[in-house]
Amino acid sequence: MDVTPPVSFPSVADQLTARQIGLILFALTLGGFAIGTSEFASMGLMPNMVASLGVTEPQVGHLISAYALGVVVGAPLLAILGASWKRKTLLLALMGFYALGNLASALGPTYESLLVFRFIAGLPHGAYFGVAALTAVAISPPNKRGRAVSLVMLGLTLAILIGNPLATWLGQVIDWRWVFAFVAIIALATGLLLAIWLPVGIDGPKARPLDELRAFNRVPVWQALGIGAIGFAGMFCVFSYLAPTMLDVTRVSPAWIPLGLAGFGVGGVIGNFVGGWLFDRFQLRGAWMVLAWAIVALLLFPWLATTLPTILLATVAIGLMGALGPILQSHLMDVAGDAQTLAAASHHAAFNTANALGPWLGGMAITAGLGWTSTGYVGAATAVVGLLVYAWARHTARAEATALACEPSR
Repeated sequence: MDVTPPVSFPSVADQLTARQIGLILFALTLGGFAIGTSEFASMGLMPNMVASLGVTEPQVGHLISAYALGVVVGAPLLAILGASWKRKTLLLALMGFYALGNLASALGPTYESLLVFRFIAGLPHGAYFGVAALTAVAISPPNKRGRAVSLVMLGLTLAILIGNPLATWLGQVIDWRWVFAFVAIIALATGLLLAIWLPVGIDGPKARPLDELRAFNRVPVWQALGIGAIGFAGMFCVFSYLAPTMLDVTRVSPAWIPLGLAGFGVGGVIGNFVGGWLFDRFQLRGAWMVLAWAIVALLLFPWLATTLPTILLATVAIGLMGALGPILQSHLMDVAGDAQTLAAASHHAAFNTANALGPWLGGMAITAGLGWTSTGYVGAATAVVGLLVYAWARHTARAEATALACEPSR
């Protein structure tokens, strides 16, 4: 009897051409650029928002924290609620949600309403990056999947390097509200491009929310998130108050602020590649090297902030803390087990916890009369705490390795 082998049909992802993959990755990167520009816009626009809203710099810092808290709440919540959705449907919904949140931010009439709208705008941030990264992996050949994820994350880095300085310039020339309006337009454009270019059926195995939560709720996962949430706060502490620091300490004209913000982007781009190299060579041990660098750079910031050349050098040096991102993201993939989606989204929640913690702590120091450059000392202190969490994580890993080695073989 003849036995006919089962016919193997290629998946939707396997049928995509290189051009189609490139277009989808471009759309996903554009979404990351929109999100990154909106996330960091308030930092460069701080003087303009202070004058327009009649509030203080630390109060604008609270707007930054409100957005970051939205990311922290929304990343795990929307990742779990959207676990059963088609990836294309979920991406379109998240981009639509993001456009509405930023349009509301552009139209918010009062400071109090802006606090609410910035929180709402932050809700889809982490879930978008998590689903976008998984989609990029699903459509890419096995030997190019790491590159695909890095392209998605490139949108966030380019936002710091290009989007944020442009947003600051636009706020100075026209009005800061137009920045959030333009972000809403870019988010809608991203949704339109994904609707056209991303085929239906780019989906992975469906995970039940309770199963992901069980796999996620492990000490190594929380330790990795803790390193990012606390250790990275120092960069946001300095970044958030860079504009008034340059005006009142460095004593330069507002025209130089976009260049100072771009310094963080330059450092972030370099740090992104350095972090990947460090993880390939040292795994999680690369984190202590980044944190040690951060402590030194942040402690030097008050002295470097006094002249234009040295403060620009300082922004690049502190921006190199971005190397922590790929190290912790890669480590989370190793320790998250079956909670890959939730871990991918929560990685961004951890870094936005840092984005909330940094401006809040820096604002407390400034309000206490310690001066704009006190953000460097506050940031160094958070990096020290992050280093302590790292030491705890290393101790846990060694203890688990010893326990496994002592188990009798079966």
